[in-house]
Amino acid sequence: MGVPAFRPPAIPLVTHTPYFCVWSAADRLTDTTTTHWTGTPMDLAGLIRIDGQAFRWAGTSPHSVPAMNQLSVAVHPTRTLYVFEACGVELTVEFLSPLFTDDLDLLTRPVTYLTLEVRSVDGGVHDVSAYVDVNGEWCTDAAHQPVFAFRNRVEGLEVLGIRSQQQAVLGRVGDNVRIDWGSLYLAATSGTGSAIGFHATLRQGFVATGNLPATDDTRFPREARNAWPALALSLEFGRVAEVAEVRQCMLAYDEEYALEYFERRLKPYWKKDGADIAQLLAKATLEASAIRARAERFDAELEAELDASGGESLRAMGSLAYRQCLAAHGIAADFDGTLLMFSKENFSNGCIGTVDVTYPASPFFLHLNPALLRAQIEPILDYSISGRWKFPFAPHDLGTYPKANGQVYGGGERGEEDQMPVEECGNMLCLVAAYTAWSGDESLARKHWATLGTWGDYLTTHGLDPENQLCTDDFAGHLAHNANLSIKAIVGLGALGKLGARLGLASDAGAAASAMASKWAEMASEEDHYRLTFDGVGSWSQKYNLVWDRLLGLGLFPASVAATEIAYYLGKNTPNGLPLDNRQDYTKLDWIYWTASLAESSADKQALLDPTLAWANSSPTRVPMTDWYHTSDGRQAGGYDPRAQRVWGFTARSVVGGLFMPLLAPVEW
Repeated sequence: MGVPAFRPPAIPLVTHTPYFCVWSAADRLTDTTTTHWTGTPMDLAGLIRIDGQAFRWAGTSPHSVPAMNQLSVAVHPTRTLYVFEACGVELTVEFLSPLFTDDLDLLTRPVTYLTLEVRSVDGGVHDVSAYVDVNGEWCTDAAHQPVFAFRNRVEGLEVLGIRSQQQAVLGRVGDNVRIDWGSLYLAATSGTGSAIGFHATLRQGFVATGNLPATDDTRFPREARNAWPALALSLEFGRVAEVAEVRQCMLAYDEEYALEYFERRLKPYWKKDGADIAQLLAKATLEASAIRARAERFDAELEAELDASGGESLRAMGSLAYRQCLAAHGIAADFDGTLLMFSKENFSNGCIGTVDVTYPASPFFLHLNPALLRAQIEPILDYSISGRWKFPFAPHDLGTYPKANGQVYGGGERGEEDQMPVEECGNMLCLVAAYTAWSGDESLARKHWATLGTWGDYLTTHGLDPENQLCTDDFAGHLAHNANLSIKAIVGLGALGKLGARLGLASDAGAAASAMASKWAEMASEEDHYRLTFDGVGSWSQKYNLVWDRLLGLGLFPASVAATEIAYYLGKNTPNGLPLDNRQDYTKLDWIYWTASLAESSADKQALLDPTLAWANSSPTRVPMTDWYHTSDGRQAGGYDPRAQRVWGFTARSVVGGLFMPLLAPVEW
């Protein structure tokens, strides 16, 4: 079968929250240690014995044990499947995170199913057993932190757990950090062999005899790196012929408390009705078969949609983006039951609830469940009327993950320095309008109409020709007279005008937007394209914000503007994708998909989408999909961290939800 055509830069394995998020950054699962999305090791080891001979199917240890031959790997929206072969036995390994956007209970359930299926492929009968372990790296920020392991009593299950000793709940705030509170669990049905001990001893024992120790190592607490305490399971298949035998275990994480929202500590959403981890694991076990069947149907249906909207490129890239987008969020229920969903700016600055991160990810939620978009923008709106936010423009963020206690970016709540006033006002007006249009729910817009009007007034005054300020592409620095930012202001005002008409409320925003759009075309025009800045002769940029004019039916810009831009972009395209603008060779993956959605012909759209698949297949930077990279050589963009000896740049961010933009069709208001 060989290695498939699609080679993701990194492959999702366990994907739930910014903390419980583990990937393999290699073509083969045995080529490297599995890691947290930050690149910090979170080792998952997999072994198999076939007629007494041992092989590795996951991880690099023990090094003396040969790796199985990996035949293929496939990434679907909710599942990753590996197929291996050795000694006449085929092993299929499935990682399933049931992140169904239409089922909040399953979406927020922090359980990944690890399913192993074996069958004979040489006509013989083989004696087979398998092994899996995880260790204290999964529940600590750094390996020097003390942990202790334990067993839980859950009827019908073998449940092993491990947690940090200190348990500084919600105490670690920032970007390049991992969770060190709550507990990691490894569970399987009763009768499965299980043990707690030094991972090297457990692995070598299984390799030699197929058995685990009869007693657990109880030397706790100890540092996670001290004789690496691990949770291990052995899965007995017995005599295996051509009929496949299946065994399954579960990886789960109980954060206990997930987020802080204006000083209120909130539990994960799945705990809203008082469920505990024992109940969760028991229910997850009972529902396992139905969930697996549902995941197969869900994946097939979504992949068909992606393929129909953007061919192989959108199907492959959208499938890879699916779990990444969701796992870059934390979800909780407020004290009154309100659904709250907060993004984390992974390897950007660690902010929580960033408006210009929600904006590019919004097509994902508009297509799959607009209620999840409301859960992200409503906290911003509530913050804006709380008395804490005193400016006439929209905020940038709500704090630093996992604490949403008020803006920290730029001037924070103190001043206007390094704020993004035009950017965030335009974003919020477009997001509220899009949510209203796709969901049919007017309540959010009605509740916050006065605030939306204030932001509209700001754009009317400052939006046409923005002053020297940042936009969502803040890595490029401040820029005055930004033509694409001006478009955002114009479509934001147009969206506000549409909202007013929908709600039956007076607004002159639509008229202001029309007048500004006419001026924009004159100010930005340059022969065969439109400029990056109004005063930038010879400059150009992707005008991705223009997409809302079509989707929301605003009718502000003539169709010739988008057609002219697309024709120009095709001449600037590269084998790795379309650069963001003329200043650098780098691009933003999400914006390419927005820009491609402006194309009238399928051929032009594919011409812009297809190079992104080529980039993913060949990028030398093996990290969970970055959204900011150099088109010249496919390298991840960003700075270099000499301490970590790695490039620091956007990684595993939710903005890849923007890849779902081609699935959106103009909405009827």
